[in-house]
Amino acid sequence: MDLTIHQTYLPQDDPEAALAFYRDTLGFEVRNDVGYNGMRWITVGPVGQPMSIVLHPPAADPGITDEERRTITEMMAKGTYASINLATDDLDGVFEKLQASDAAEVVQEPTDQPYGVRDCAFRDPAGNMVRIKQLG
Repeated sequence: MDLTIHQTYLPQDDPEAALAFYRDTLGFEVRNDVGYNGMRWITVGPVGQPMSIVLHPPAADPGITDEERRTITEMMAKGTYASINLATDDLDGVFEKLQASDAAEVVQEPTDQPYGVRDCAFRDPAGNMVRIKQLG
């Protein structure tokens, strides 16, 4: 079986803040930006890599109940709804850029974890956990 990850989804509740973080701060390219009924789906990804992140309006699915929408909103506010792990050759440089940008909330400074990974963590403007690990 030959599978690749094509897209993954993260909720965003402020398209401009999401663009400021993923495009302007992380340097991802915008691959698509679709509006519908006052909502926006923005597809971004690392330049030169085929994998994409679709930043979508939370709870836009018509099958979700009002109670489920409230739960999603509460979980996003706590930073427990969605997450993504990224990797870089220059963890300290990326951390400094993100910290200086004020586009994301620092959760954890670069740390050598007991399980052998050096990483840091941020919350993006929608509250999604973004962990970044050092490669190599």
